[in-house]
Amino acid sequence: MHGRYFSVHAAHNRTGCARLGLVVSRKVSKKAVQRNRIKRQIRETFRLGQGELPDMDYVVVARPGGSDQDNSVLKQELTRLLEISRAKCQNRG
Repeated sequence: MHGRYFSVHAAHNRTGCARLGLVVSRKVSKKAVQRNRIKRQIRETFRLGQGELPDMDYVVVARPGGSDQDNSVLKQELTRLLEISRAKCQNRG
C-alpha cells in the first residue's frame, strides 16, 4: 500500500505476533532529528494498533515530504495504511 508519506509492505509470518521494520532514509530528511521523529511516530502508531493487526511482518518505508508534516498527519496516514493492509489480509484468508 502506498500513501503520500509512507509505503507499507506486508508478508505473513509464523511468530504469532505482528512485527515492524522501518526504512527512513536520508532522502526523507537530511537531519537525523527529523528522521528519528518520523521513526518514533511510526513505532508509536504501530504499538497502539498492534493488537488489531494480523500476524504479519510489516515494513514501513518513509517517503520524502513527511518530515515537514505534523505528527498527527503522519499518524493518520499510517493508521489508514495499516487498516487497509489488515482488511486485505482478512479478505485473502
